[in-house]
Amino acid sequence: MKSDRLLSVLLLLQTRGLVPASELAERLDVSVRTIYRDIEALSASGVPVYAERGRHGGIALLPGFRTDVTGLTTDEARALFVLAARGAHSALGLDAALGSALRKVMAALPAPHRPAAEQTSRRILVDPVRWMRGPQPTVDVGELHEAVLADRRLMIRYRHSGTETPCDYTVDPYGLVVKADVWYLVADLDGAPRLFRADRVRRASLAEEPVVRRGGVELSDAWAQLRRQVEERPGGVRLRVRVHRSRLDLFVRLNAGVLTGPPLPDAAEPQEWLLAELAVAEVAWARSLLAFGPDLEVLSPPEARRLLAETAAAVRDVYSGSR
Repeated sequence: MKSDRLLSVLLLLQTRGLVPASELAERLDVSVRTIYRDIEALSASGVPVYAERGRHGGIALLPGFRTDVTGLTTDEARALFVLAARGAHSALGLDAALGSALRKVMAALPAPHRPAAEQTSRRILVDPVRWMRGPQPTVDVGELHEAVLADRRLMIRYRHSGTETPCDYTVDPYGLVVKADVWYLVADLDGAPRLFRADRVRRASLAEEPVVRRGGVELSDAWAQLRRQVEERPGGVRLRVRVHRSRLDLFVRLNAGVLTGPPLPDAAEPQEWLLAELAVAEVAWARSLLAFGPDLEVLSPPEARRLLAETAAAVRDVYSGSR
């Protein structure tokens, strides 16, 4: 609706200062001509808004003008009170600040919206931590948080997975990302995007030089690129398996990241068994499938079958007392 768009324009100008009309149009999914009509409407209603011409021009409010109108709808107010990442606020030392901010938002809400917002905060809780996850190492995310806000290069001592000896790097940070309760530092190393798990950073300190980032690349862009690299990384070994239907849900849930496609019914026994393919880094990965016992059979490659047979025999020897 036009009234919502006018309020959005007003709030964007209030928080951003001088904003190009093309950027406003892109953010609000309208034409530049529509934006200029909205500016005329705001001006006619008494809002001191003006346009600056030229290459570096844009639209702005007169200095000192502020509005206390929040413009929040009922759904927007409720959304603010769904605390989807309590762990993230805690790791950054912002729990108290979050509580204070929400109290201020509640006080600023129009009276009709307050009951819905309060009820949402009491009835909806999102816990980002997975079930049966072991204790995680303590991570000083606060130190990294301060570092990435300083806009200077960062010197870190980092321990890679599977190694004990840490390496020293000087990186250009874009920021921090928390995914499934795991914190990552997103940074460029020698001009190329890299991902560093925060719990493997042994030491971090600021360098004297200012940060050097790739032109036009924001944190969200760098993260999207790195996420694609992880998700689309080809597996070096393809395991072809068949799994009993009774264990299918658990099998898919545990192996969703390496499945090459949905499991399909086995033509020989379509009611009982399904066929699937897993793209994994190495044959040794197949050992994890022994947890399914006789409800899963690795069909190929042959070296994976041999490995599982040898492993199963070794386990049998342990429990039969023959060792």
